[in-house]
Amino acid sequence: MTTTESDARTNGVDLNQLTQTVEAIQADGNVAQFQFRAQNDWIDGGHSRTRIQGFWGAGTEDESRTTPFVLDGDEPPVLLGSNQAPNAVEVVLHALASCLAVGMAYNAAAQGITIRSMQIELTGSLDLHGFLALEPQSRPGYQKVEVTYRIDSDGSPEAIDELAGHVQRTSPVLDILRNPVEVTIARS
Repeated sequence: MTTTESDARTNGVDLNQLTQTVEAIQADGNVAQFQFRAQNDWIDGGHSRTRIQGFWGAGTEDESRTTPFVLDGDEPPVLLGSNQAPNAVEVVLHALASCLAVGMAYNAAAQGITIRSMQIELTGSLDLHGFLALEPQSRPGYQKVEVTYRIDSDGSPEAIDELAGHVQRTSPVLDILRNPVEVTIARS
């Protein structure tokens, strides 16, 4: 099979578009600025619903999403919920897995590495003492997150290790988890 320049794809990634995106950012740093938004409505008990649709990026308001993505959150019964959806800390694991998978697929494509399959498993350890304010010194969030991955690809083990290291240095969600982020909360 011959791949033409107009349909060059590796790992489902349009390599021409990837190159154009990188070149646009190198030419104008403002193109790299993005602002994502979400709106949440509480439903009942531990159940809430978040809508995600528009965002600002590449110098303009994006209107490519004609309908919002809808994500529900809840708690399991042991945490007084009704199991309508994963809880927030489980969604954090999903966000990290998704970000790492995208980073691996895109960067592998840029390096000419074809990924045949990839699995990422995550475990987050949490102690409710902090969330319930029973022990002030106990952190309310994850104390530890463990990630393991398996990749079947045409890349050498050394190339995959180098790729994984690069993705760890450039993953936005991993960065958010590893480094404090300024968060402001206000009543409107």
